[in-house]
Amino acid sequence: MSWIDWVITIVPICFVLWLGWHVRKYIIGVSDYLVAGRVCHRYVISTSGMANILGLVTLAAYVEVHYKTGFAMSFWHSLLTPLSVFLGLTGYCIYRFRETRSMSIGQFLEMRYNRSLRIFACFLRSIAEMMANIIMPAIAARFFIYYLGLPEKFNLFGWQCPTFMVIVVITLTMAISLICMGGTLSIVITDTMQGLLFFPTILIFIIFILSKFSWSQEIVQVMSDRAPGESFMNPYDVSRLRDFNMFALVVTFMGTILHRASGLTGNSNSAVSAHESKMGSLLGTWRGAFTSIFYVLIAVSIITMLHHSHFADDAKIIRTNISQKIANELIPDNAKREQFMADIKAIPAQHHVMGKDKPFSQKENPDEIYFKTAQKNFGLDGQGSSKTQQFKTIFRQLMLPAAMRHMLPVGLVGLFCMMILLFIVSTDDSRIYSASSTLVQDCVVPFYKNENLSPEKHIRYIRWISIGVGVFFLFGSCFMAQLDYINLFINIMYGMWTGGCGPMLVFGLYSRFGTSAGAWCSLLSGMSINLFGALMQRNWADHIYPFLEQMGWVDGVGNFLSTVSRPFNPYIVWEMNRLRFPINSYEIYFIAMSVSLIVYCVVSWLTCKEPFNLERMLHRGKYAIEGEKKIHSKWTLRTVFSKLIGITPEYTLGDKILAWSVFSYSLIYKFLFAFVLVVILNVLGIWKVEWWGHYFLVVFLIVPGTAALITAVWFGFGCTRDLIRMFRDLKNRVANPLDNGMVEGHVAIAEKARLDQIDKDQQEKK
Repeated sequence: MSWIDWVITIVPICFVLWLGWHVRKYIIGVSDYLVAGRVCHRYVISTSGMANILGLVTLAAYVEVHYKTGFAMSFWHSLLTPLSVFLGLTGYCIYRFRETRSMSIGQFLEMRYNRSLRIFACFLRSIAEMMANIIMPAIAARFFIYYLGLPEKFNLFGWQCPTFMVIVVITLTMAISLICMGGTLSIVITDTMQGLLFFPTILIFIIFILSKFSWSQEIVQVMSDRAPGESFMNPYDVSRLRDFNMFALVVTFMGTILHRASGLTGNSNSAVSAHESKMGSLLGTWRGAFTSIFYVLIAVSIITMLHHSHFADDAKIIRTNISQKIANELIPDNAKREQFMADIKAIPAQHHVMGKDKPFSQKENPDEIYFKTAQKNFGLDGQGSSKTQQFKTIFRQLMLPAAMRHMLPVGLVGLFCMMILLFIVSTDDSRIYSASSTLVQDCVVPFYKNENLSPEKHIRYIRWISIGVGVFFLFGSCFMAQLDYINLFINIMYGMWTGGCGPMLVFGLYSRFGTSAGAWCSLLSGMSINLFGALMQRNWADHIYPFLEQMGWVDGVGNFLSTVSRPFNPYIVWEMNRLRFPINSYEIYFIAMSVSLIVYCVVSWLTCKEPFNLERMLHRGKYAIEGEKKIHSKWTLRTVFSKLIGITPEYTLGDKILAWSVFSYSLIYKFLFAFVLVVILNVLGIWKVEWWGHYFLVVFLIVPGTAALITAVWFGFGCTRDLIRMFRDLKNRVANPLDNGMVEGHVAIAEKARLDQIDKDQQEKK
């Protein structure tokens, strides 16, 4: 990179780290460190959430998914719009969780169920979260090694130091430093500043990509040149897509309902009130328009670069360089590596003539010849199959840095590098902190009595365990190989928690009949199913398939799996494969969620002896806190519709305008106009196939681009105002030393005396 690129990269990073160091002076209690003193307002919540979502892992995963399936499936994702609007407008789970005033999911679990469940569930959550995110530093290291053209090793005082490990250490050190400085407070404030930086930066990249690639002459041509059943443009021609298909959409729909509360932490609990938390979630709808257009354009630019004949020579260079990087990592023997690269370089550039040559498919495309060459060199035994799987996985990940580095000019190279580095810091610190704070709050704190755990010791535990989680990430990224798509890997690993936690969280917030026995059974059943699936996937290529082959059971097992999945074809197809376990992560996840839901309901109904006191846990009615009392209105014909979209008497005029704007944009425009109307036109036979290119241009780029431009200005003013207000509130607040996450008798100790007095007064009145 040029010196301009280095300046663009380094200056914002230094500013963010300085800001994290600066806010440490506001840490006066445990609640400041864990939930930012509960003084965050809506724009801070929403913008910091955007920075948390915009990560290198999510961007790389998005590119992987759409590189395999295009954008036809995105049309069907509009089916999720009514659900998302309803959940956002009503504050489903988020509102009630904030009402509990819990600092963590574990504290809520103890308040709702019991302490032993809190400890086990949160230990499981932390382990699952660490395993799911263990690949983040490795993806970051590979990204920078390729993007910056760094050597595999460099000389450090006579020792050949691996560049991979150095980058992992640097990125983890930056993330852990922010955690140690101020916990959630540092993360929320720095993520908010990063979010403000992202708004103009993303707009610059949107303009560049749209000016470099022709939508009609290049992008649409590539998307349209696919085999029947695997269309990248026509949503009615996707029956042969695998992994990220219609069944994955069903799983997403179910997971959206069950797991709304499964990852709540950090800024989700930092809102000044439940209403502000809900409004921050609503603002996320507009924020989503900004992030989605950026992801879409990055993905289509990479697909076009690597498939269109205009860029055939560029694509050949990119694929050859990616193969060289992977060979350096996977093949230690120089002679074998040279032979491998000789075979790779012998592959000619793919000058594919669209409309004349055979359309690309999942089994026949420019990448497959590289994968087949790798398998030929690695061999068909267990070790060779595992190496081939690693080659394919790393190849897909490196397409992002390889293509972007090749196409970006000076200035934008540094801007993209800066943005990715901020992505890494914002996601790494959040993931590490989520795991470490959960371990402390829910696996250490429950063993203490309040008088034995000072705020200083409490915070010190979180800092030390954060460092320990960082060390775990360091060693895990160096020694653990990822053998699947990023989304599928994260899904199966994190599924050990999410597979069974959904019912106990949702019914814990909304039902009186849920019991500890039901929660235990739900959690253990989901965990067991996902753990079994993870072990099968991890050991399939190198151990399980070779064993089945040796025993002569491949055909028998294959016929059994094929028979079981046949009723669900073509969306669920379980076929024997030497490289991959036939049942993918989404299918395992669905089985786990279904079983855990049934188990929770049945066991809870059988073991429920008396209804749980929800009012006390949610601080409603006589248990309401002064200043946070809810205003209730009667149900009338006039208020029915407002209640259906979540409008309550707490809403100001501005809140109502925001709610109606979200409702109008999401439900009326995106669902009714851009989806239902188009479905009707297709059913009537009026819609033409060639119209899909124009449809995605308008719906995916023009309209979201306009919304993104408005959002950049709107959120800029809103965040500036909320940050000023936040610093003022932090300066003036008085911390409660009892507000530390401890629970006694199903209530937080910070409020136990007040709530007990209310119950006592009530009894005396009777």
